[in-house]
Amino acid sequence: MRTLAFDGRTGAAGDMILAALLAVGADPDALTPVEDALGVEYRIGEVTKNGIHAKTVDVLLADGDRENAPSADENDDSRRHTHDGHTHAHDNDATDHTHQHDHPHAEGAGVSRTYAECRDIVAEMGLPEPVESDATAIFRLLGEAEARVHGTDLEDTHFHEVGADDAIADIVGAALLLNDLGVDRVVTTPVFAGGGEVSMSHGRYPVPTPAVSYLAGEAEWTLAGGPLEVELLTPTGAAILAHVADGVDTSPPLDTDAVGYGAGDKTFEERPNVLKATVGEAPGGLTRDGIRVLETNVDDATPETLGALQGRLTDAGARDVTILPATMKKSRPGHLIKVIVKPDDVAGVARRLAEETGTLGIRETAAEHRWIAERAFEPVEIEIDGETYGVSVKVASDDAGDVYDVSAEYDDAVAVAERTDLPVREVMRRAETAFRDA
Repeated sequence: MRTLAFDGRTGAAGDMILAALLAVGADPDALTPVEDALGVEYRIGEVTKNGIHAKTVDVLLADGDRENAPSADENDDSRRHTHDGHTHAHDNDATDHTHQHDHPHAEGAGVSRTYAECRDIVAEMGLPEPVESDATAIFRLLGEAEARVHGTDLEDTHFHEVGADDAIADIVGAALLLNDLGVDRVVTTPVFAGGGEVSMSHGRYPVPTPAVSYLAGEAEWTLAGGPLEVELLTPTGAAILAHVADGVDTSPPLDTDAVGYGAGDKTFEERPNVLKATVGEAPGGLTRDGIRVLETNVDDATPETLGALQGRLTDAGARDVTILPATMKKSRPGHLIKVIVKPDDVAGVARRLAEETGTLGIRETAAEHRWIAERAFEPVEIEIDGETYGVSVKVASDDAGDVYDVSAEYDDAVAVAERTDLPVREVMRRAETAFRDA
């Protein structure tokens, strides 16, 4: 399984993630749709941080588009600036700019946008479906974090600087570069948030900031404090990792293809401010398959309706349907219907579920993926009383091709059992043994 592994010991920000992805081989040309849509330029450079050679990425406004952009003086090392949705200061010795800017920074540039406006901007870029889906999901995570922190409605939540052009470029750019790398899985070791306090628009807050704390709670990786008294993990970095990365305690074993580093702005005395990324082949495992789960409760569906539901929903695109007995309001017996579906088929399957059951509401739960085996059907022949019979067996294997389960097809086994008068389970056993012995 081709795997991308991040080392989260120095935190993460949007620009560091972009730079790290480029450092392990993502094609910079993949970023063109964002440059065309927003009128920005990704300035890619190199820097050495405490002896580590790393990539850098700055998002700059195109020539002539200087409205709302910080002036050149405002980009000096001693500047106060807005970044990832809050304002804070950098000391003179905490930044490292490796080139002179001939374009104004896009950092904080552009109007304050709502979650809905950012979603519409992404939809209008004409991105590949997986990229648009990832970018929209990341913005939704950010929107839900802001809405929860401020007690506002998601659709009306303002992102402030996270809705500015540079943050949009970071999020969509990360989705584009990940798609270009073509990895099957992304993991990260525990992500360190830093410590101390930062100045935000409503006052001073401890690190990790409220939005980062919420995003880490939604993620599958571990959030850690320290190791420095400075902000290391930004909301944009946290949101990207929360959507794309699984958590691991230590870097996984990989047959390494590429190692690279993405640099942050700050320079620390004893630690390189870089995000390490490694790409390689992991030992065989199951395949990650993006899914959604639909659920509804019904208390008036007839047995005939429920009996036909599996086939009707499968025809509409459902991957699996489960119907469980449940106790409803007023202690009435009912059923919980759970449907696994691919993201592209959610709307069609939900409509079919409503039409078939008459339900007034369907929940879409937060499940994002399942782990599935590689499956294949293989024909085998078994001999019974001098006659040869064909049976199909379903073979389950990991992505390295290692078989871990064999199961004879029930309908084939029944047909043979009826002709030979053997028990069905004996026919299945012989067919499975024939495959393993072949």
